[in-house]
Amino acid sequence: MELNIEKLPVHVTLIMDGNGRWATLRGRERVFGHAEGVESVRAVTTAAARWGIKYISFFAFSEENWNRPAAEVETLMGLMCEAMNKELPTFMENNIRFRVLGDLSRLSEDLRDSVEQTCRATDGNDGLTMILFLSYSGKWDILQAAERMAHDLIGNPGLRVDAALFGNYLVTAGIPDPDLLIRTSGEKRISNYMLWQTAYTEYVFTDTLWPDFREAEFRAALEEYSRRDRRFGKV
Repeated sequence: MELNIEKLPVHVTLIMDGNGRWATLRGRERVFGHAEGVESVRAVTTAAARWGIKYISFFAFSEENWNRPAAEVETLMGLMCEAMNKELPTFMENNIRFRVLGDLSRLSEDLRDSVEQTCRATDGNDGLTMILFLSYSGKWDILQAAERMAHDLIGNPGLRVDAALFGNYLVTAGIPDPDLLIRTSGEKRISNYMLWQTAYTEYVFTDTLWPDFREAEFRAALEEYSRRDRRFGKV
């Protein structure tokens, strides 16, 4: 079945859940699932680029994930650093622009360096924009936006505050809100992710664990989205 190009979402975002469970079911350590999950990111991203989707984003590491065991956090950071360096040729080959959003001050120096180098190297690409949310939470994003906006308003008391103005202070400023959010592993919640930006996002929840989520599963989610009637409050 061919995808309906006219009904493809502009921005798809994914909550990648189930890596640890996938590994446990195979008698392996949790980090094995995270490593395999990198293959799913590659499969979904290259498919999105091929199908003409403009933005794809992944909730890779939440603010709350810092509370996980230190060894797991360190391994995850190492995997992300390695993946960024390894995937740069794929980004260039597929004309993908790479961005990372979140509280980057909490990342290790090595990971921040990899983020900066990969973002800079792909900045001239104008195809798909791929975004990783690292050390991110929706509440943190809203709070940091409110703080920065309040600071600017001190010198501009007559400035009219509205949703458009506030959106300019979120870390996603300039990026369209997600049309479709996909969460894997059967969980049906958004876990403090893009709380402001997903107000009118369509959700697709799948029981598939993230390391098993590849092009076929991605296509199925897009086909489900194409059958939705998005009215945005209208009749």
